[in-house]
Amino acid sequence: MSKALEITNLQAWYGESHILHDVNLSVDQGEVVTLLGRNGAGRTTTLRAIMGLTGRRTGSIKVGGVESIHLPTHQIAHLGIGYCPEERGIFASLSAEENLLLPPSVSKTERGMSVEEIYAMFPNLAERRMSQGTRLSGGEQQMLAVARILRTGARLLLLDEISEGLAPVIVQALARMITTLKARGYTIVMVEQNFRFAAPLADRFYVMEHGQIVESFAASELNDKMPVLNELLGV
Repeated sequence: MSKALEITNLQAWYGESHILHDVNLSVDQGEVVTLLGRNGAGRTTTLRAIMGLTGRRTGSIKVGGVESIHLPTHQIAHLGIGYCPEERGIFASLSAEENLLLPPSVSKTERGMSVEEIYAMFPNLAERRMSQGTRLSGGEQQMLAVARILRTGARLLLLDEISEGLAPVIVQALARMITTLKARGYTIVMVEQNFRFAAPLADRFYVMEHGQIVESFAASELNDKMPVLNELLGV
């Protein structure tokens, strides 16, 4: 079976700024992988590069075995990728339910979650279904941003700092969501600053520094790697 995501010798630029330097990583089908690193390490740029949202890119990015490095963003999305950026992008003038009804399908083979399935996973959104985007709390907006990509049929999810600045009860709900999605066979790549949120959820970790991967290890090695993580991240 081809890997869900395989990145080889990835370089990426914003204008003249060379941000990513020979990034190599792979993600198996159904795996949860977390990118760790300090702010500015290149983690968000890695997600944006996967989606074709940086400037120039070189190297190889294979999604389900399909080379995507030269594809435009809309074609990359149609390989079955859902990207949830840090800024969320909720349509403020639309209700929560109208936001959910907007996304098109990005997969020819996978059906996106129904609105009813979304509400079963996120009861808060069911209660606020008629509320305008601007009237949702930060946690509800984050739930809506994630829920929206689940409507598309995407099976590879790129989640950027979804727990940032949220109340513990919302963070716990997002953790349950990731556990549920993994059980359903979704593949998830997370960028997370909240180590306590990410650590119990991930199968494997990559640590980035200065636009490079400097460490990679499995969840089973986490305790042994804590001294290194303390040094690199201050966790």
